[in-house]
Amino acid sequence: MQARTHSCIRTMPIMTSLANTTFSRFNHTLAVKTRFTKDHEWLVVDNHGVATIGITDYAQKALGDVVFVEVPIIGDTVKKNDHIGAIESVKAASDIYTPVSGDIFLVNEKLTAEPSLINKSAEVEGWFVQIKMSNIEETDSKDLMDEDAYAAYCEKADKDNDA
Repeated sequence: MQARTHSCIRTMPIMTSLANTTFSRFNHTLAVKTRFTKDHEWLVVDNHGVATIGITDYAQKALGDVVFVEVPIIGDTVKKNDHIGAIESVKAASDIYTPVSGDIFLVNEKLTAEPSLINKSAEVEGWFVQIKMSNIEETDSKDLMDEDAYAAYCEKADKDNDA
């Protein structure tokens, strides 16, 4: 499968790269469902209801060089839209909010030591957190987009910014 490239998002690399990566403590198949937020976060939900969340390549490009990442605490229970961390760059700071509810299952500790991983690989190595979802149906929410809808959303944003 060849990756599609849009000016605002590399859509397929998330699916193909994550399908060959084990993020959790357990060995299982990933990438059952991929969704995106209007705040440029991605989530990939596996067949055990664990959502891996990060920011998109589009977001990291807008932020510029990332210099600091604050990750949440493993074991915390979060509700959809709760604050779960922050990313600071040379240009700006951005809070991270969870698009789903559940328990913080795993955090990417590498980001605290090497925040630039987000710039190098926002959609694979720069993943932010894993949440064991309490309500898998949240992934079908109207405020989450599939890859095609997110690509169209980014392209519209780019056009609006150029106008």
